[in-house]
Amino acid sequence: MLKIFKRKFLPSRSALSIPVTFLTLFVAMLGVISVTYYFAIEQVNSRSGMLKIATARQDMLALNENILQLIGLPVSARTFEISDSGGRINVQPDSNILTLSVNDGGEIADTIFNETVGQIIYELPFSETADTGVFLKGDSRTIVSQSGATITQLFIARGDQNAEILLRYRPKVSYVAAGVENGRAVNNIRIYTVNLNTSESIALYGKVPLRMACSSTEVASFTYELSYGPETLTVTSILGGSSGSVNIPIISTPSGAIINIELVTCNITIQRWIR
Repeated sequence: MLKIFKRKFLPSRSALSIPVTFLTLFVAMLGVISVTYYFAIEQVNSRSGMLKIATARQDMLALNENILQLIGLPVSARTFEISDSGGRINVQPDSNILTLSVNDGGEIADTIFNETVGQIIYELPFSETADTGVFLKGDSRTIVSQSGATITQLFIARGDQNAEILLRYRPKVSYVAAGVENGRAVNNIRIYTVNLNTSESIALYGKVPLRMACSSTEVASFTYELSYGPETLTVTSILGGSSGSVNIPIISTPSGAIINIELVTCNITIQRWIR
């Protein structure tokens, strides 16, 4: 009698290990691809953010140069377009109070200017590389007297949300001895300021064309005839809440000194330019 034997086929462990290995490799590869993609996107975003910040920096530097070209040229005008760097341009005519005072430690103790002089802010898009605290032009002094010093203060500050590029102007002092008058030595001091408070209030995203004009130049004069001879006259500037001062040497005779102060204010008007 013929006997038929049935053989039972059992799954091989080696046969199962192959698909499991491939599955493991596939999952691991997906993980590597995901991580690589994430870091690639982050790098692209980072480079894009750095490019936008660099563009905003160049725009604000160029805007400052255009404004400086108008100083001392009444009724002159220039146009400039702010690029779309992902942020917002803010022209703030009612911000940034400038207070100027003079003091010789004796009879002179006067405030000769106390008004808002305006400022311009570019609010940057979010970035971890905004270099907060860096000055692009000028430095932290609120008043200068050196012949080569700039009146510009252009720096990156920390804003309410993100970093911002702030442009404003500080006073500059010049001095010259001008001989003797009525037996007293004459000292002529001139203080230059730039005033943006006649500008249009602007807060816009995207490309923003601007028109800048020197609307007028104003001169205020102050004369002090002294019977004594002070060694210095201190000119103090409080700008945006920060204080600084310069000491001007005063020449005198035994009869005293005459101090003439001219405060020259250049009024720059900035408006949105409609082509």
